[in-house]
Amino acid sequence: MKILFLVQGEGRGHLTQAISMGQILRSRGHEIVAAMVGTSPGRQVPAFFDEQILAPVLHFDAPNIVYNAQGGGMNLKRTLYTHLSNLPKYLKSLGKIHQSIQDIRPDLIISFYDTFGGLYNLVYRSSIPMVCIAHQYLLMHPKFVFPKNSLINRLLLNLNSKSTSWFAAKRLALSFREIPSRPDLKITVVPPLLRKEIVQLLPTRGNFFLVYMTHHSLSRQVIDWHMAHPEVVLHCFWDNVDVSDEFAFDETLTFHRINSRKYLDMLATCGALVTTAGFESVCEAMYLGKPVMMVPVPNHFEQECNAIDGVISGAGVTSKSFDLSILLDYLPKHIDQSQKFRNWYLSGEDTFVKEIQAFDKQASVNPKVKSEA
Repeated sequence: MKILFLVQGEGRGHLTQAISMGQILRSRGHEIVAAMVGTSPGRQVPAFFDEQILAPVLHFDAPNIVYNAQGGGMNLKRTLYTHLSNLPKYLKSLGKIHQSIQDIRPDLIISFYDTFGGLYNLVYRSSIPMVCIAHQYLLMHPKFVFPKNSLINRLLLNLNSKSTSWFAAKRLALSFREIPSRPDLKITVVPPLLRKEIVQLLPTRGNFFLVYMTHHSLSRQVIDWHMAHPEVVLHCFWDNVDVSDEFAFDETLTFHRINSRKYLDMLATCGALVTTAGFESVCEAMYLGKPVMMVPVPNHFEQECNAIDGVISGAGVTSKSFDLSILLDYLPKHIDQSQKFRNWYLSGEDTFVKEIQAFDKQASVNPKVKSEA
């Protein structure tokens, strides 16, 4: 099949999921004809995506979360204002997506939680089937455990997830652990999508903590804790384009520009990971047997849910701030769940191939084609 990817460009998770899915599908003879990625001012699509997706990358303007400059997390009012004021630009993006799909004529569209995925289906009523992939679709599952007193946030988040997948043929819900699927809700629970590089790493236990943050404004909290605990070695990855690729704050705190290979090497050798509760980062750490401290970005309900789900799945501990003392206290109690997680992950490739190849018209007419692919 000729397959087109629609990818949300915010954060690293959806990008790496697309890379991993591309690797799986190419190994079975399918072609990724293009990857369309949403971008926004002040945020760059990491270079590793262009290098590893192995397909033409087309950019379009897309909504993004606006963060407080002082490191207080998401600014809800500014985020909503930015979205509304840029509405004409986003409508042009929808037209650009439609024109690209008309030009490419793919057999299947795979959307990685892209904002315009469901809207495209709603407006243009495309006959091309769409499969939507994201951890967020697991939150639509009746068995998902939410934070207490969060009914309104839950309804809003699931409304957004539904809007990204309107008229989609199916939703593949990425999960830390095995949960029964709900075909009646178009939800198939599947293992995480991890890059092949993760599987090839040989983890060791180093003497430093690795920190990954979705926005460099959060670095203020890390620096404040570090000043009180300079004996703990920290290596932090951020998206700050105003400093060098590697910025040594002092002898035990170093900031690194997001770099795929460098990050994975450090993840394999760190003592533990501190991350802003992004699903992908937690999964990679679980595969490598690294304890995780998950710090949801303030006012980011989705990450609060990820943190609770991660704790239930045995990933580690959660905190409301980058107070790494909580991680230090937790480490002696951590139980390694990596083998259980790896078994779940390793069952994934055949599952994904089965779900995607259900749309292969040629294979459905001639089953021999499917087996040869």
